[in-house]
Amino acid sequence: MQPPVWIDRYAALERLAGQLLREAQVAVDTESNSLYAYQEQVCLIQISTAEKDYLIDPLAIDSLDPLAGVFSRAEIEKIFHAAEYDVICLKRDFGFEIHHLFDTMHASRILGRENVGLAGILEQEFQIELNKQYQRANWGRRPLPPEMLAYARLDSHYLIDLRARLEAELRQRGRWELAQEDFCRLENTEVPPQENGNAVWRIPGAHDLNATQLAVLKSLVQYRDQQARMANLPVFKVLSNQVLFEIARSLPQTRPALENLGMLNGRLLQRHGDALLQAVQRGLREPPLTRAHNPRPSDAYLTRLDALRSWRKQTAESLQVPSDVVLPRDVLEWIAQSCPATLEELRGLMNTIPWRFQNFGSEILRIIRP
Repeated sequence: MQPPVWIDRYAALERLAGQLLREAQVAVDTESNSLYAYQEQVCLIQISTAEKDYLIDPLAIDSLDPLAGVFSRAEIEKIFHAAEYDVICLKRDFGFEIHHLFDTMHASRILGRENVGLAGILEQEFQIELNKQYQRANWGRRPLPPEMLAYARLDSHYLIDLRARLEAELRQRGRWELAQEDFCRLENTEVPPQENGNAVWRIPGAHDLNATQLAVLKSLVQYRDQQARMANLPVFKVLSNQVLFEIARSLPQTRPALENLGMLNGRLLQRHGDALLQAVQRGLREPPLTRAHNPRPSDAYLTRLDALRSWRKQTAESLQVPSDVVLPRDVLEWIAQSCPATLEELRGLMNTIPWRFQNFGSEILRIIRP
């Protein structure tokens, strides 16, 4: 292979964008630093054409606006592997809109392949062995060593050829239109909203705590978040969820009581001990925390949901694909909730997945309205 082209200047990015706008297909991947920073960000964008591989450094370029037209232009197909996370990151960090997407992982799932990881697929299709040792590396470091650059370029280098093989098989098996539905759904993936006070419920075991313990847990979570933000570290590298849970459960109010939990080593005790006890006290002074309980779904809804899930599982087994390939979970739940009375009503609920409506609509209606 030719060496990848490193892009770390705005002028070079503009020239590259001009070249990419003339391409029919580009392969794309991203690398982020979620394991090494408080707020993850895209640290590297890999783009491959049929002739060259490019590595773009977002940390060195003030604006990636020249690439916006590449991602939004429907005439250019953007090929990803496991696109959802990349799409979220590109929208979140750069505001890109992405049109005309092909996802080699989703295509593989629709074809019923058991191994849908990129390394496994490339080994099977091209006898290429990818070394995934840098999958969890710190992509925010600079300069990136040559071995990480070599690793990064391979994640996009083979996607154009792989896509061609997958399209041929999808068309041969009559699943091309089905794949297009999922690619369109991926394009519309939304960036998850930032947590707004709900982080406490993400702590394993939180639902087993009483209202007073929950108020303390919330105070502890807030303290950890503040420390992580100041240190620019992921929250789990400051204090683990298990530590916060055990402190909230036990409610230690003295240094010996905190030490007796056995959850903090000497370094963590020295750094956080007093502040954690203060967080416990703040939590005890707060009103007890309870979670609003959603009303129990109706029996009729649960019956429809179970019937649809059972049908979906059986259909997936007959097609030898994962269940969500037959009917995505969000659409399944929406149909069960809405309980359409006619095919036209069902068509409206399945308007983003017309192939599935055409092939499964009558069965679905018969199941929810026997």
